[in-house]
Amino acid sequence: MTSQPDSLKRPDTLPVGWAVSPGQVPYPEAVAAMEARAAAIAQGAAGELVWLLEHPPLYSAGVSARPEDLLSAGDIPVFETGRGGQFTYHGPGQRVAYVMLDLNQRGRDVRRFVRGLESWIVGALTTFNVDSGPRDGRVGVWVERRHGPLAREDKIAAIGVKIRKWVSFHGISLNVEPDLSHFSGIVPCGIREHGVTSLVDLGRPVTMAEADAALRASFVSVFGPVEPSEPPL
Repeated sequence: MTSQPDSLKRPDTLPVGWAVSPGQVPYPEAVAAMEARAAAIAQGAAGELVWLLEHPPLYSAGVSARPEDLLSAGDIPVFETGRGGQFTYHGPGQRVAYVMLDLNQRGRDVRRFVRGLESWIVGALTTFNVDSGPRDGRVGVWVERRHGPLAREDKIAAIGVKIRKWVSFHGISLNVEPDLSHFSGIVPCGIREHGVTSLVDLGRPVTMAEADAALRASFVSVFGPVEPSEPPL
């Protein structure tokens, strides 16, 4: 497990908006709405927001994506995006959380912020008795899979963020029950030596609503209180 970072809660304890979109939200429209909200937060014209959604199947290429890591897109569209990281997959059964927080109010420390995101995911996964954590040199949250005397590590959640004017956007993706075969079209996050898993793949038949409840409770413990909010799109 990752240790709990300090000073990630706002000193004024203002709640973060917590929005959940039903259905599948198209990627370009979601990114545009997220960037507009992050800009409004930076201008003091809007409050912080965590936006939970699902996307239709797609691959996104972060700023460090290598062309050779796109193996076979097939019919799945590919989008370039401004977040950190390399190629990743989004699709139904995966909970994406776009995290728009004002780091001016939470300490201007990007590494500590990323550790906070890791702690958030790890805390949510403990709700389902999943032992997980970050790994040195590998972005995201990982679980160990044992097959008799053999063991391997699979990624269950990805992290890719961008900071502009000390406001974060993009965020995390947690594999609840996506089609894991879709990850075979890319080298996820540029890592070839490890696999990808999900809560259902681990034998945890978790619904999206149950995953959302766990994410919300863990977020409060790391970042502070939340309140219901309307999605920005």
